[in-house]
Amino acid sequence: MAERTEVAVVGAGLLGLAAARSLAERGHEVVVLESATTGHDRAGSKGTARIFRLGYTDPLYVALAVATLPLWRELEAASGTTLLRQCGQITFGEGLDDLTAAMGEAGAECSEMDPNEAAERWPGYRFPGRLVYEPASGVLAASECLSALERVGSFEVRHDAKVAELADDGRRVRLSGGFGTLEAQTAVVSAGAWSGPLLSSLGVDAHLAPTLEQVAYLMPKAPVALGSLPVFIEWGEHAVYGLPDGDRLKIALHGGGPPADPDAAELVASPELVGRLEKAANRLLPGFSFDPAATERCFYDNTTDADFVLDRIGNVVVGAGTSGHGFKFGPLLGELLADLATGREPHVALGRFSLRRPSLAAGSSPALRR
Repeated sequence: MAERTEVAVVGAGLLGLAAARSLAERGHEVVVLESATTGHDRAGSKGTARIFRLGYTDPLYVALAVATLPLWRELEAASGTTLLRQCGQITFGEGLDDLTAAMGEAGAECSEMDPNEAAERWPGYRFPGRLVYEPASGVLAASECLSALERVGSFEVRHDAKVAELADDGRRVRLSGGFGTLEAQTAVVSAGAWSGPLLSSLGVDAHLAPTLEQVAYLMPKAPVALGSLPVFIEWGEHAVYGLPDGDRLKIALHGGGPPADPDAAELVASPELVGRLEKAANRLLPGFSFDPAATERCFYDNTTDADFVLDRIGNVVVGAGTSGHGFKFGPLLGELLADLATGREPHVALGRFSLRRPSLAAGSSPALRR
């Protein structure tokens, strides 16, 4: 007879761990099945730093970020770990009027900043043209976030337990793989770039398209307190962002990578993408040397409209399609997935995140969420 649990969560990334914690806090028995180890090299939640930003051109996402901020602070208190450092963010490029309007609608603080003032305040940066500054945004210690969720959550995590197939008979979900078989009353699928193939075993096409993105880590040319630098994002045809990460500056292209198989793709630097990062660094980062201290590849789990997938089909809950901008919402998304798993009415309307929305199937390539 197969082993049984109340709720099985597939994936020990941020969404999976956040959902497991919320479910366990509500008194449910939870087992998390992770294909490798938490934060492994191919995981979407890997790494040491992620951006927390309030600035979106869509009021919904600004409101969601505002609602998530106290949940990060609550996790900090519960775990005794500092997770979010609010160093501020500079945004420039396209869409600034929409961004300031959306932030104003949600009551999030932002203001325009003179480029000369920014250059004087942060001489390692050079920002062209109009700038918007948001003081409440900053940097999340990504790996510490995962560790904190595991430490404070009353749930079991099983590593090296890759789920290959799902079956829902209307009463229970059967999860099978090299680890054997586990049956659950409800399953939460939050497997990042592997979510699409796994859902296809249920006959569900989630229209997910993994891509392989490029990251580089730069060292300053002269001693500088990197912790005093803000996050920056330049929106345009090729979006680029940067954030202080310890003694290095992490820079990356947002959504610039090619389609990729998360199992088969080689995690080697792309000369073409690194070249694009070098051009951006030469324009924007006079205080840093573009001789990367390290490069890194990471997977995005994309939808065609850049909105998340938060839905339930039968006894299977889906948390996927974070499209390179979901980490900041982790604790909130965990609560919403727990609501779906337990039949509780979510406090956020989730119609826009439905698996059945027309825009999910209508697109032909991944979009970017500004």
